[in-house]
Amino acid sequence: MKKTGTADALPVKIIPLGGLEQIGMNITAFECADSIIVVDCGLGFPEDDMYGVDLVIPDVSYLEENIDRVKGFVITHGHEDHIGALPYVLRKVNVPVYATRLTIGIIEHKLEEHNLLDVTTRKVVNFGQTITLGDFHVEFIRTNHSITDSAALAIYTPQGILVHTGDFKVDYTPIYGDAIDLQRFGELGKRGVLALMCDSTNAERTGITPSESTVGLAFNNIFEANRNRRIIVATFASNVDRVQQIINTACRYGRKCVIEGRSMVNIINTAIELQYLNVPDNTLIELDEIKNYPDEQTVIITTGSQGERLAALSRMANGTHKKIVLGPRDAVLFSSHPIPGNEKAVTKIINEIFRKGADVIFQDAHVSGHACQEEIKLIYALTRPKYAIPVHGEYKHLKAQAKIAEQMGVEKENIFLIQSGDVLEIKNERVQRNGHVQSGMVFVDGLGVGDVGNVVLRDRQRLAQDGIILITFAMDPDNRVVSEMEIVTRGFVYVKEADELLEDIHMLVGDTIMEFREKDSPGGRPKLKNNIREAVGDFVWNRTKRRPMVLPVILDIE
Repeated sequence: MKKTGTADALPVKIIPLGGLEQIGMNITAFECADSIIVVDCGLGFPEDDMYGVDLVIPDVSYLEENIDRVKGFVITHGHEDHIGALPYVLRKVNVPVYATRLTIGIIEHKLEEHNLLDVTTRKVVNFGQTITLGDFHVEFIRTNHSITDSAALAIYTPQGILVHTGDFKVDYTPIYGDAIDLQRFGELGKRGVLALMCDSTNAERTGITPSESTVGLAFNNIFEANRNRRIIVATFASNVDRVQQIINTACRYGRKCVIEGRSMVNIINTAIELQYLNVPDNTLIELDEIKNYPDEQTVIITTGSQGERLAALSRMANGTHKKIVLGPRDAVLFSSHPIPGNEKAVTKIINEIFRKGADVIFQDAHVSGHACQEEIKLIYALTRPKYAIPVHGEYKHLKAQAKIAEQMGVEKENIFLIQSGDVLEIKNERVQRNGHVQSGMVFVDGLGVGDVGNVVLRDRQRLAQDGIILITFAMDPDNRVVSEMEIVTRGFVYVKEADELLEDIHMLVGDTIMEFREKDSPGGRPKLKNNIREAVGDFVWNRTKRRPMVLPVILDIE
């Protein structure tokens, strides 16, 4: 690698492909000459109006087009919004994956589920280790977050050092492992950091984020107050440190623990295998064994803290769980805060739990995994970057961090608020916008990836909002109608009360067919279908102010 900062150094590009418009779907490409490295590869969750969509993953067309230059994925930690898209993206961009031990363990389980384990190269990287990927050298730096083994990255480029914090907080008393390596951030600052890409999630919050260890005291108080009840704790599946504290408290009160929820079981099993979770013998029991113990001797640790429709807690609340029935002897503890956008779903679950007679507890049983303002200021003070590129969050979060950067001495013109697809070019140690690449969302619907596009989604939205009118009849080769016309509606009007409207539609379609035959219109059957669609659509809008999907079906009779 050429000496950084020299006038003839190779230019470097930073290209976020996701993660800058919402919480989730984090993925950023770094490009230099014939080398591209990709930091993280996360998924997002569908909005309420994305009917039938299970997951949202980033559009990686740019990486596919430049596959020969992509050297690998470098992953900061094991949360879904940073690794969840890997099984889908690796099918098209199959390059090595580099991450710390627990993160690789979680990724490997995902790859195994998608039959990609044998065809994907994985490399475990230790904190303090530097890997070389083409023109880039990437150093892994220990940080703290709501999942163990989280890393920041120092990316050494021909133009200078770029620091990517990943998701982080400053925790001096973590549950597992050591505290964040602030000394290394300071050493990089003395050496000279060209640009800092810092987690913006909590940039609007003043002060500091409490240590994960403070949650243990809250758990102790809750368990003490509910000695005679079964306790159900809902938390993020990947929050291994939180699960460790729940298990520690359960052991203290002589309770057995059940892990429920597929993602929770998978991650906890991986953490136990890799010895990131210390579980005393005979503490964990299978769900089928819970009937052998009194309620006051059990704890259920489950997924569903964000109101996910198919998660274990949702099924308990809705009464559809096959083995767990909620009742007055249950205390349900939400050990998380709703992610922005999930508030309505969480509230719905809480209401259902109350209807079952159980209690719901929010009592200080959660701390964030993201840095607040004072911790962000500390990272700026240590690294002293020339440029600031806020990442991870909605625009308001990025804007809040831009203010912090300016307070910490970064010149206003050196702070870049960018969007997914924007290209930032670094040349001669100067950063400037230079173009845009394709980016966006790809929808995962069942086994289909990308086959549900914006047009299909728009059709689903129309069906959900205004319904459908299906018009079916048969025609012979001379375009004569040779069957009774059948008009069926779904989600539009109640047929028995709309006889007049449907009769008018019947007559309108008949007139449209006659006009088509008389004019001998070119375009054949497709043209006739389009004429019917337009005529009925306009007529229904004028009469009802609704726009149902109109679907003509013409059967050919020889």
